[in-house]
Amino acid sequence: MASKPRLKALGNKSVIRFDRPRPEILERFDSPFRAGQDATIKLEAFEFTSLCPITGQPDWGTIEIEYGPDRYCVESKSLKLYLMGFRQHGSFHEDCVSRICADLVRLLEPRTIEVIGRFNPRGGIRLEPRVTWKK
Repeated sequence: MASKPRLKALGNKSVIRFDRPRPEILERFDSPFRAGQDATIKLEAFEFTSLCPITGQPDWGTIEIEYGPDRYCVESKSLKLYLMGFRQHGSFHEDCVSRICADLVRLLEPRTIEVIGRFNPRGGIRLEPRVTWKK
């Protein structure tokens, strides 16, 4: 049995900072899946927001994360707090999705991961950047 994880965010009062994404607040725990199991975890953040880096206008969308864990799983409260860091951050949709994927790859060292941004239409155009990474 895996040891009890030492998580900082879960069960504690959260100090939320919206000025920039902070990958250092992401937390992980040992994967509970057994050897030989081909596990997949899917998370959806329905209230993702960021700012257009040119106009400063807010952009809304859903971030979908699906990954095949190897040794670690992401702790969901820390992920929520990390994603909230984009709220006042000016970045194009493509950059947000690419950055989320890269930060989770560094944290989790997953077998596979896919991050999709399903952004609300702006100017009549719906944008859906997608990044896939495989070990």
